[in-house]
Amino acid sequence: MERLPSEYTIQEASVKLGVPVQKLRRWDTQGVLVARRTEGGHRRYACEIIDGLAGSVLPTFQDKYEDELATARKSLREKRRIIQLLLESESRYRDLVETSHDLIWTTDRLGRFTYLNNGAFDIFGMAPKDLLGRCFFDFEAKPSHISNRRFLSTLRRHSEVKNYVTHLITSEGLDRWVGINARVSHDEAGNMIGIRGTARNITEQHQAALQIEYLATHDALTGLPNRVSLQRTLDVALKSADIGAVLFIDIDHFKYVNDNFGHRAGDQLIVGVSGVLKEAAAAHRGQVFRLGGDEYAVHLPESLRAHAMHVAEELLTALRHYRFQSSTQQRMSSVTASIGIALYPFHGNDVTGLLSSADIAMYQAKDSGRNRHVLFDQDAQSLRRTHNRVRWANKLREVLDDDRLLLYYQPVVRLKDLKTVHCEILVRLREEQGNIVLPSQFIESAESLGMVKEIDMRVVERLLEHLQSPDQRDAKVRYFVNLSRVSISDSHWVRKFQSMLSSSAVNHSQLVFEITETAAMSDVDVTQHFIRELKEMGCRFALDDFGAGFSSFYYLKRFDVDYLKIDGSFVRDLATDEGNRIFVRALCDVARGLNKQVVAEWVENRRTLEILNEMGTLYGQGYLFQRPTPLWEELPERITLSACE
Repeated sequence: MERLPSEYTIQEASVKLGVPVQKLRRWDTQGVLVARRTEGGHRRYACEIIDGLAGSVLPTFQDKYEDELATARKSLREKRRIIQLLLESESRYRDLVETSHDLIWTTDRLGRFTYLNNGAFDIFGMAPKDLLGRCFFDFEAKPSHISNRRFLSTLRRHSEVKNYVTHLITSEGLDRWVGINARVSHDEAGNMIGIRGTARNITEQHQAALQIEYLATHDALTGLPNRVSLQRTLDVALKSADIGAVLFIDIDHFKYVNDNFGHRAGDQLIVGVSGVLKEAAAAHRGQVFRLGGDEYAVHLPESLRAHAMHVAEELLTALRHYRFQSSTQQRMSSVTASIGIALYPFHGNDVTGLLSSADIAMYQAKDSGRNRHVLFDQDAQSLRRTHNRVRWANKLREVLDDDRLLLYYQPVVRLKDLKTVHCEILVRLREEQGNIVLPSQFIESAESLGMVKEIDMRVVERLLEHLQSPDQRDAKVRYFVNLSRVSISDSHWVRKFQSMLSSSAVNHSQLVFEITETAAMSDVDVTQHFIRELKEMGCRFALDDFGAGFSSFYYLKRFDVDYLKIDGSFVRDLATDEGNRIFVRALCDVARGLNKQVVAEWVENRRTLEILNEMGTLYGQGYLFQRPTPLWEELPERITLSACE
């Protein structure tokens, strides 16, 4: 069929509209501008439509169509880009999940695994596919089932649990301690549909923590539980309203062994005596503790007077039959001991009182000729305590009235270059005859009498006077000063103390107040309040004797202290005691993790200094650097070791 007079060919329509022929064909196919087809398949366009489009409609239509097409193309490109990013993100996520050292897992609402990554091998010893449908309970160690039911209960109640520690047994029978974080998944209606979370193998960390606690609660030489363990044991027994006995044992004339056979022989004797006591006490369900030096304790649960005295006699007999021979083949005669017996709750309803009663009875045994046991006598104890309190009350009153308190100092040295950066203030008493009395001889009595508050106030007052002297005004050294728990727990004393500091022109940042671990733990809230108030004044704080009790790890983050002074009993034998090295290294790591500066006390030889430097310990204090020196003598800028040894 030929073209009608009122029609254009596609070529004519292309010229008329100014549009390429190819675009007209595409429009025809897309239904945008439809052409009539001839019998030969040629496209024909009505002149009226083409002319109308050419006149006005087409440019607007074309522009709109082109804009929409461009927008569609842009949208399509954006969607493709987003899809590619999602695919790449999914790939990265999958790589992270599959290569993570942590176990990443999900379960259904019954706790059965629906997904696990390759961390399953480390924790369960099995491939992820073999664990699908199983649950954590399938690998739980028996003793932890009850605690894990509590874990699930907490999870359902709070929808999330963090840092939960559990004990698992792998498919090969190996122990695994695992830390778990978990969160509940809910559907739109709020119903629980599953659990997801992570788990980490913390076996090494857990075992290290157990090792640290063991070292803190056991004697390194004998392996026996120590004084800390005894205090915990007695505390549990007293709180449970049980009955029992505690025996204090002191080896007679032990100093003779050290002086005549050497300290090595003394250690061998301690080990041998420990074995004898442990074997003899075991027959009566008794537990032996080494308190330090040549002192031991035996705890006898559910024991009354007659039984406790019978056991004490058997212990003395066992020691008398023991024949000690040192490694140098030197033999001693039989070993004897003095034993004090105290019964609870009759001779003490708290740990401190009970141990004091046993200690007094032990000294009564010594005073009575040794090689015997003595049951605590309340009347004798009262007489001894009263006499001692009266004697010290009079002596301390005279010292304070006569102003016979002396201030000494000992440098705190930066270990890497032996530069003196701080110093600790130490107090001494001068008797009328001129003898110097050390704190170990009077502080306990001063605390029990309440007179330590006046001593603390007097020491700080003297130090402030020293710091205001002309030759000290430009000094940058910080001064560490010990404060008693008796003082900081007295609100009236604290107010008076703060007033004294406020009225002083001394830079308060030069003052570092030391609080012993025991004092800090005795009343945590009081200690926190005292530290907070004085830090607002610019003062700093140190936790003294850090590590002497394992509880310090738990409370450490609660005390805003600047320095941690590692208890000297752990530092002194670093060169010869592997257990102490492990413990001190752990303490240093904990301190650094909490951004505390560490001071090691009792540094007494070069090898100890080398070990502390290897551990990264910042500061040290001890006889290697300088012995306590009167405060009026000049503080050295740098320590020369050759002058100290």
